[in-house]
Amino acid sequence: MITLLKSAKIIDPSSPFHNSVKDILISNGVITEISDTIDTKENYNTITLDNLHVSTGWFDTSVSLGEPGYEERETIENGLSVAAKSGFTRVAVNPNTKPITDSKSAVEYLIHKATNKAVTLHPIEMAELYDMQQSGAIAFGDYKKPVENDNLLKIALLYAQNFDGLVLSFPKNKKIAGEGVAHEGVNATRLGLKGIPALAEEIQIARDLFLLEYTGGKLHIPTISTKKSVALIKAAKNKGLNVTCSTAVHNLLLTDEKLIGFDARVKVNPPLRTEEDRLALIEGVKNGTIDIITSDHNPIDIEEKKVEFSIAKDGTIGLETAFGALNSIFDLETITKCLSTNPKSIFGIDNTSITIDSKAELTLFTPESEVFFNENDIQSTSKNSIFIGEKLKGKAYGIYANQQLILNT
Repeated sequence: MITLLKSAKIIDPSSPFHNSVKDILISNGVITEISDTIDTKENYNTITLDNLHVSTGWFDTSVSLGEPGYEERETIENGLSVAAKSGFTRVAVNPNTKPITDSKSAVEYLIHKATNKAVTLHPIEMAELYDMQQSGAIAFGDYKKPVENDNLLKIALLYAQNFDGLVLSFPKNKKIAGEGVAHEGVNATRLGLKGIPALAEEIQIARDLFLLEYTGGKLHIPTISTKKSVALIKAAKNKGLNVTCSTAVHNLLLTDEKLIGFDARVKVNPPLRTEEDRLALIEGVKNGTIDIITSDHNPIDIEEKKVEFSIAKDGTIGLETAFGALNSIFDLETITKCLSTNPKSIFGIDNTSITIDSKAELTLFTPESEVFFNENDIQSTSKNSIFIGEKLKGKAYGIYANQQLILNT
């Protein structure tokens, strides 16, 4: 198939066509021409979309699906379809399944299920590190579970250096967090909810950074949420430690003020923090301390959300709202850097530029439209979106990847 993208504004600082409006011709998955105007031919699949923008494909580094074991939450097939229509050409899938992804065969199962899909699936796991990497795992960690054993993390960081592996460590000290269900602060106290201190995150990050300084290696800390966490990681980077981190879209947009009403859709892990924390996260993204932004997409059954707040399951879906939410606070180059360039570099994936003769792996979007997101907009099987009722700016049109064009129509 030959695909022609008409009048597309290219957002790719590595491309000589950055910030210019061009026609893009793609043949057999390769960009063959980029010009001011390319004539349409009968055998072209010509795509004309309002205010079309194109960037290198977005990569979400923290996505939970459900399959195997929790297909009622989300199947791999539908989850990848949602990712494509949300603008993501790649997703890193967490071991949040039953059984969890902890063997070579489990990794190969996930990759097989995603064969011939437009979106590329990358498993994350924590078990036989080298064997899993050879089977296709791109990083090693457990979803929302800290590495409690200090020596285990030390050994993982040492061992992974043999094959340049990336180790993930979720930042939460479970003993300090206790039975908390929301950020420890004024709002939790007012509502009678048990609090999770910011210290529970920060003390775990401090430990991990001490271990990293001792062992060397590469450490990624997912979904940080506090002002001091940003400061700790910034100081570690200034010391030359090979540490990277991410934060979740909802922690950049929302605060624990959302607890009022006891709506379990806002119960996430780490919890929504204060406005001071939120602003520190935004500044951390802007100054480069925070490398990656993730949707932290986590489908949950309605039966596990429509219950008392304290016993509701943590998590929100986020693929469909990621761009519209981020576009309200960041410029397009920052979004592209944190959704595409940085995550691919950190997780060892080639990031091809939008140039002639390059492989076409593209996200198609518009930054202009404004909508109030509601449940009818959700294409995920589960409906537990923290952004229902929120105003979003811009939307993803879809993707071109693996020689497939997927549009959100």
